[in-house]
Amino acid sequence: MGEKFNHFLPQALGIKPIIVFLVEHPDLLKWSMVVFTVVEGVTGLCLMAGILTRAMSVSVFLLALGILLGSGWLGTTCLDEWQIGILGISAGLTLFLAGGGRYSLDHVVVEHNCGVAESCWFRWLASGPVDVRRRQVLGGAAAVLIIALCTNQYFHGGLYGPLRNKSVAPIIEVSNARISDRNLRFTVYRTEGVDVYGSFLVGVTVTESETGRAVVVLRPSS
Repeated sequence: MGEKFNHFLPQALGIKPIIVFLVEHPDLLKWSMVVFTVVEGVTGLCLMAGILTRAMSVSVFLLALGILLGSGWLGTTCLDEWQIGILGISAGLTLFLAGGGRYSLDHVVVEHNCGVAESCWFRWLASGPVDVRRRQVLGGAAAVLIIALCTNQYFHGGLYGPLRNKSVAPIIEVSNARISDRNLRFTVYRTEGVDVYGSFLVGVTVTESETGRAVVVLRPSS
């Protein structure tokens, strides 16, 4: 997960400073990934069982928002990462408004007329009728729609203009290039695009900047 987290960096939206800080501090990155994994697992288990449904829906919303802002630009073959984020945000809002269904453990607590089920905090954290106005529901739905449209346009140009995929053509920067004893050494940084394109390297050509003459041509042996 730490390696995948590093993939988020080039085009992350709004949270790039956080990612940079964690990448530069591997010890904190490790524990942040542990916490994220535990929270994600607990949230999933609670949702499957219908425990504290509304509280878990908020967790779903925040987890999905982090995925959307961090990796929504990725999509080597489709908009999968963006779709996961938007689906999670929409599902989180829907679960918060609806609460747990008939087969949730929250509903079992309500059916058995437990005293805790009558409390206001239980209804807001778990399930039960809550006083939410129609205007608030429409406002939440509109906010999710705006997030979907704006992020899709930012990452992929889906609203207007030419479609683009920031992970199709990687951009690399080469530094410290030098030739000594027929050996070429250089440092490559990937500043945009996913790193898997290194697997498809078919050749390297070094040219003189003034004449354009090829100094070194490297091709894989057949």
